[in-house]
Amino acid sequence: MSFTPMRTLAATLILALAGSTLLACGDDESGSNDKKITVWSLEDVADRVTATKAIVSDFTAKTGIQVELVTVNEDQFPSLIASSAAAGELPDVVGSVSLAGVRTLAGNELLHPDANGEIVERLGRQTFSARALELTADSGRQLAVPSDGWGQLLVYRKDLFDAAGLPAPDTYERIATAAARLHTGGVVGITAATAPGDVFTQQTFEHLALANNCQLTDGSGAVTLDSPECVEAFRFYGELMRTASVRGAQDVDTTRATYFAGKAAMLIWSPFILDELAGLRNDAKPTCPQCAADPAFLAKNSGFVTAIKGPNGTTPAQYGEISSWAVLDGAAADPAKSFVEYLLGDAYPRWFGMSPEGRFPVRKGTPDDPEKFLTAWNTSQAGVDAKKPLAEVYGEQVLDGLRTSPDTFQRWGLTQGQGKLVGAILGELPVPKALNDVIAGKSDAAAAAGRAKKDVEAIKAGVN
Repeated sequence: MSFTPMRTLAATLILALAGSTLLACGDDESGSNDKKITVWSLEDVADRVTATKAIVSDFTAKTGIQVELVTVNEDQFPSLIASSAAAGELPDVVGSVSLAGVRTLAGNELLHPDANGEIVERLGRQTFSARALELTADSGRQLAVPSDGWGQLLVYRKDLFDAAGLPAPDTYERIATAAARLHTGGVVGITAATAPGDVFTQQTFEHLALANNCQLTDGSGAVTLDSPECVEAFRFYGELMRTASVRGAQDVDTTRATYFAGKAAMLIWSPFILDELAGLRNDAKPTCPQCAADPAFLAKNSGFVTAIKGPNGTTPAQYGEISSWAVLDGAAADPAKSFVEYLLGDAYPRWFGMSPEGRFPVRKGTPDDPEKFLTAWNTSQAGVDAKKPLAEVYGEQVLDGLRTSPDTFQRWGLTQGQGKLVGAILGELPVPKALNDVIAGKSDAAAAAGRAKKDVEAIKAGVN
């Protein structure tokens, strides 16, 4: 599966729900039979669909509850859920919904927070990452049940850093120093997203902006992108890309290709790169000169930084995405809750085991075995054309940092109650567009930050 940096469903959903000529997406019987539920999953890749069907079959065999599984492409989800809502035919459960998607569903009153809260309590609130619960709750209501997550990573060449006597690049200062020092001899200091129309650029910038305590809004909802913290984030990113990176617009594919070719000392990407870096996917293999003799060369010689700290940051921060399961409004609540409990209980290792490199379990274990699922994740088989436990490739120290990273995930706007705004800016991408002017040398950081603030304020006025 090619890496989709972030789901942009929520932004489109706002518009879709506003439409007046929506068609029903199907003729299910949600809520009409307490032994039958309809479940939508946004995992539509063939091998994952097969794995999900097996989980559903086992659930039915165990409980007698029939499940109509509908796999939905993430790009089609906004219009389908909107038409289903308009026709009064919502599914009982939706799965693999992003944080912004959850907030937008909540804003349109399509969720069943009481049911989702009951699931969390039954499973044991203490068994979940506290941060994951916080990001999926609002004013004491549990909007959805967090399932798994991934956090943005800074991947770096340990061999090049060690040879230059450089420490791990976990601060603005260390990143800038390493990028300047290693930007030589056919190797760029760092490669990261710059394409102005790409959500991946938004993600990557937000990762570094959060590190400097740059926030989208304050607690009252006022847009704060022109704060000193944000101006510094625009300056840092722009200068880094302008002086120590690859020329031209960079995206998911080009940044990975540069690092895989051995032509970059650092890369900002998601953990979905872990199986590819290890040579476990035929469609995305490392191509560095040393990789011909040793396909795992880059995996052996790469280090991983999760949280980063800028000069204005109070604590190290990491951009994170969490996927959730959610019971929807009007669902056949009892069987729907049973299904989600099964998914995050008996079937949980099979669910995150479908692609463990990008599914860190945010439910760590059970009340009786608090580390059960973290342990299971550690031995899950990653890869597509070849499979191997990630621990076997990267070692326990790296894996420990990855699996505990959801505890420190941060995101713009969500805990400030700005879920609809977050979804909307993902549709229009005003921040990457302003950032592009800094990277191209057309604008200074303060002017770009001011432009971003103005554009976001205009979007906010349209969604409120």
